[in-house]
Amino acid sequence: MAPNVGIADGGAGLAAYEHLLYKGSWWGNRRLLLLNFMLFLPLITSYANGFDGSMMNSLQSVKNWQDYFGHPRGGKLGLFNAIQNIGSLCGVFFAPYVSDYFGRKKAIFFGAVIICVGVALQTASNGFSMFIASRWLVGFGTTFAQSASPLLISEVAYPSHRPALTSIFNSLWFSGAIVAAFTTFGTFRIPNTWSWRIPSLLQGLPSMFQIFLIWLLPESPRWLVKEGRDEQALRILAKYHADGDVNHELVQFEYHEIKEALRLEEEAKKSVSFLALFSTPGNLRRMRIIVAIGFFSQWSGNGLISYYLNIILNGVGLTETWQQTLLNGCLQIFNLIVAVNASLLTERLGRRTLFLWSTAMMGVFYIFITALGAEYHNTAEWNNVPPADPSIPSKPGNKSAGHAFIAFLFLHNFAYAIAYTPLLVSYTVEILPYTIRAKGLAIMNFSVTLSLVFNQYVNPIAFAALNWKYYIIYVCWIAVEFVYIYLYCVETKGRTLEECSMLFDRKEGALHDRVDHVNETEEKASIGKEGAITP
Repeated sequence: MAPNVGIADGGAGLAAYEHLLYKGSWWGNRRLLLLNFMLFLPLITSYANGFDGSMMNSLQSVKNWQDYFGHPRGGKLGLFNAIQNIGSLCGVFFAPYVSDYFGRKKAIFFGAVIICVGVALQTASNGFSMFIASRWLVGFGTTFAQSASPLLISEVAYPSHRPALTSIFNSLWFSGAIVAAFTTFGTFRIPNTWSWRIPSLLQGLPSMFQIFLIWLLPESPRWLVKEGRDEQALRILAKYHADGDVNHELVQFEYHEIKEALRLEEEAKKSVSFLALFSTPGNLRRMRIIVAIGFFSQWSGNGLISYYLNIILNGVGLTETWQQTLLNGCLQIFNLIVAVNASLLTERLGRRTLFLWSTAMMGVFYIFITALGAEYHNTAEWNNVPPADPSIPSKPGNKSAGHAFIAFLFLHNFAYAIAYTPLLVSYTVEILPYTIRAKGLAIMNFSVTLSLVFNQYVNPIAFAALNWKYYIIYVCWIAVEFVYIYLYCVETKGRTLEECSMLFDRKEGALHDRVDHVNETEEKASIGKEGAITP
């Protein structure tokens, strides 16, 4: 079986032009250093999203916030968390059109402006309604920036840097979570509403940077070619990928591959609407993976930990505000370290391998979480008579079980962060062809947001009713996830952005593609002496 044929020149994925890539350290190349530094601007979109999630988690442990909003519980508490994602749902089907029509940079700018308006209202909130409305606005704006940022990163990044940079995008969620967690840890002692207004105000900083600095970034060469601005696209590729040499072989390879891929997509397409995502067998194969990993990313037990950590910690005897905010901060630092390191290894280990190991380990660790949660609950005494908090035991249970429970929370987060954090966005982007890339990413974001809204409403209610028994549901569901990923997840390592998307348009189907890739990898290894990368 012959190796996969490259779109532009008959090469086998990245191996076809590996000899053209810059061989030194990227920080020793002035243009690459500048490009990667500027890509920090779209990367911080994920930082802002992580800040929001961690801030709302931490605020639930802040007494002044609880007092100001009347100690929300159940459905009301679920609305506080879910309204941001409801705002995101409202924008998810508009964002790709803005990104495709006006360009990636303008979509990021538009989202950042809306976020800043929402943050200003959130900080100045004088009651429940204003806080809810402002968080809806933050969610609506986040959708536009969140949809365009990974597209810009993947379409501008240096070829050999693309897998790591697009994987790091979602990993930086934890950097925002860290800042929010420790900001709240520092402000909860303030004896007035500024204990929660200060974290809220700081949420707008990354969006302010984007508003003023996003114009320094180059626009996506693929978007420019699609708009007929070929010369500008060629200049950008030359400036950042080949020190300004328009005739460099790498630049010509990339340029012609983009042109050819767009030509083939133009010939094949019947529509550029959302219906196009479900109009061909190849797109249906893409959608069954994208929608699934979107839901899996929030229904693997992590949604309960991310948004209701205080309730979980109450249930194992850690009830002090300083304990909960400090543990939240430490957990986010741990997650960031794991996710960034996993991002740097995605091209070496492969996407499918990481997804399978991640899901398997999460299932195992959640079994221990369930058993230890049951042990602590059954050895504690509970007072469910108001005004007592039903999630706090009146007499502590087995402390050893509680401490081990915390350890397995960290292990579960480790398992989650090695795949779902770095690959959720990057894998989605690379398996989609340009013409439907923005819309396919919107579907993934829609799946994530819909699952989050469900989680944020259901989790506090279900946990209050079932306590540790609720963990059993996640154990069973993670087993379903593993089987699904084993059957349908397609490997994409060692391929260009254009070639990754072509995997799904073969007549053989997704399962045969996986077999083809294994055979191709073996053949690449056998021709390594002739210039291809040896795996």
